[in-house]
Amino acid sequence: MLQDVLTAVVAAGCAGLVYLAAAARVVKQYERGVVLRLGRFAGGPRDPGFTMIVPFVDRLYKVNMQIVTLPIPAQEGITRDNVTVRVDAVVYFKVVDPASAVIQVEDYRFAVSQMAQTSLRSIIGKSDLDDLLSNREKLNQGLELMIDSPAIGWGVQIDRVEIKDVSLPDTMKRSMARQAEADRERRARIINADAEFQASKKLAEAAQQMADTPAALQLRLLQTVTAVATEKNSTLVLPFPVELLRFLERAHQQPPGPAEP
Repeated sequence: MLQDVLTAVVAAGCAGLVYLAAAARVVKQYERGVVLRLGRFAGGPRDPGFTMIVPFVDRLYKVNMQIVTLPIPAQEGITRDNVTVRVDAVVYFKVVDPASAVIQVEDYRFAVSQMAQTSLRSIIGKSDLDDLLSNREKLNQGLELMIDSPAIGWGVQIDRVEIKDVSLPDTMKRSMARQAEADRERRARIINADAEFQASKKLAEAAQQMADTPAALQLRLLQTVTAVATEKNSTLVLPFPVELLRFLERAHQQPPGPAEP
């Protein structure tokens, strides 16, 4: 009799351990649990930590609540100004309603990926090439709104969308390089012409100043001679001042003084 009681107690204990093992679940800190009982949603999501379900009746779905980084494959399209480009992007999103993410959509990651690809192709067709290259912040906001609208019903919130790269055909790259080179050449010529204009104004002022003071012209001539004389590989032809020639001529015409005894 006692042996039968002990056997029953051991059997009950083993059954309890099996039940506990089948019913015990652990939800991680960054997850939330969604329980479907006989196919129906059984209340609010389960918080992180240890939780229990009814074996063979309940089914627990764990939903990751972290921010997900989802790369969008490069999409090829034609811009509004008829340029063929390939654009890839990345989407950052997170689940804010675990129940909707499990019940409303079959695979929320796949759904967000497909919606992002179609939205990216739509943005390419509505934008000019200059917008894709220089006005990405506005395009990122437009992409975010286009993806976030249907994602709200899936319990998903789009945190940010970024266009990573815009690939252009080689012919377009060469054309843009020539355009940039021509623009730089134009700016260089404008700067050079402006410098020449300013230099001519300064030279005119200097000529006017030297005309008022003839000695300044001689000093400038001597400075130029000094600068040129530093180079040993050139022949210097120096104009001789007429005033010096007249002084030497007057000195030569003076009669000699009386001879000393």
